[in-house]
Amino acid sequence: MAGFVRHRRSKRIIATLSGFEADLLRSLAAQLVELLRNEAAVPSESADPLEAMFSGGEFSGPTTEPDDPVLARLFPNAYREDGEAAAEFRRYTEGSLRDGKARAAGTIIDTLEEAGLPAEPGADELTIDVDLDPATAEVWMRALTDLRLALGTRLEVEEGDEEYWYSLPDDDPRGQAHHIYEWLGYLQETLVHAVAG
Repeated sequence: MAGFVRHRRSKRIIATLSGFEADLLRSLAAQLVELLRNEAAVPSESADPLEAMFSGGEFSGPTTEPDDPVLARLFPNAYREDGEAAAEFRRYTEGSLRDGKARAAGTIIDTLEEAGLPAEPGADELTIDVDLDPATAEVWMRALTDLRLALGTRLEVEEGDEEYWYSLPDDDPRGQAHHIYEWLGYLQETLVHAVAG
């Protein structure tokens, strides 16, 4: 795969993915959406939207850091030295941040399916032409960052640990997952350059 490039005339951002790559990307995005949605706070059932907003609805999110390490990495404490301020900030912001991240990952899924990826996996022999306008490219950049953070957290990737990953045998699932992590980084890097170009 050649990564993302900017079309000279139209200024659109384009890439060609194999069916396998597109399927993999869609699967990763769907897993992230599921994680974000399943761990989200239950919304208030008040019939009055104004009452819900101020009595525990829209602005009543979680106040503690998530137990899941991926979610803790995606939603770190805003105030490390002040637990009360961190809890209050989280209560007012985490719900909308989760929604935004889930929508961004959903945009990847929608874009791939609009580009011709079948809804069911198994389209390995296809190639998918991804064509992004600048606004959608920005959403993809945010979603790729979240996907990479999520996978890196699950793998416990650390700075300077490349030698460990390259020493793993080819059939080690951790090494294979790390290759996906690096591939996401490559996609992200080429997309950033294409947007900036």
